[in-house]
Amino acid sequence: MKYYLSIFSLGLLITSCTPRPSAETILAKAIEVHGGPKVANSYVSFDFRDKHYKANYADGNFTLSRHFSDTLGNKIIDKLTNSSFERYVNDTIIPLTDEWVTKYSNSVNSVVYFFRLPHNLQDPAANLDYIGKGSIDGVSYNKIKVSFSEEGGGEDFDDLFVYWFNDETYTLDYFAYEYATSGGGKRFRKAFNKRNENGLLVSDYINYKPKDLKVNIEEYDIYFSENGLIKLSEIINKNVKVTYN
Repeated sequence: MKYYLSIFSLGLLITSCTPRPSAETILAKAIEVHGGPKVANSYVSFDFRDKHYKANYADGNFTLSRHFSDTLGNKIIDKLTNSSFERYVNDTIIPLTDEWVTKYSNSVNSVVYFFRLPHNLQDPAANLDYIGKGSIDGVSYNKIKVSFSEEGGGEDFDDLFVYWFNDETYTLDYFAYEYATSGGGKRFRKAFNKRNENGLLVSDYINYKPKDLKVNIEEYDIYFSENGLIKLSEIINKNVKVTYN
């Protein structure tokens, strides 16, 4: 009996001494799988719903733009950089209040942000925390929670995210987020139609909302498996083109 107890105790000791994975290490492996460091200096363009997006990243600077026509046939271009936002209507810059600058900036940034995941998580304002393992459909995942510092974290710095990285392939297969704007809410997204576009791993997503807002987004892997989420929409990125600077 003492022999078996000793073996059991040794097993517990080995398990307890196993180091927790580093969130930064997991992210670094995921970045490599999703395109590597070259994506930090790249140009991408794609269509999302009825709008065309362009995103140019070079040496820490970015220029994001959104192109579409309004109901009157006017050609609209929204242009966001590290330091400014401008709206063009038929090639003419129009004045905007601070409220609309913030609204349009967030709208452009959020679409490109989700498109480029997980590369954005290298931002200095992103605070990464490994929160354990999860399982969805029998697949094991590393769960990374991300919050943002107020300085450099943008208007929505208090939003929270949880990312599920495949334990074997390190692909980003699911993520959840909690936001405060527009009355607040929670969402969960499942990646599908993963494809390689000139070295960049691109995904489309199924977008879900929870039946119960009280459930913590950290537990959405369990909640999703228990059919606690309702499908809202699909996030489809079309006509993707990628080049590198």
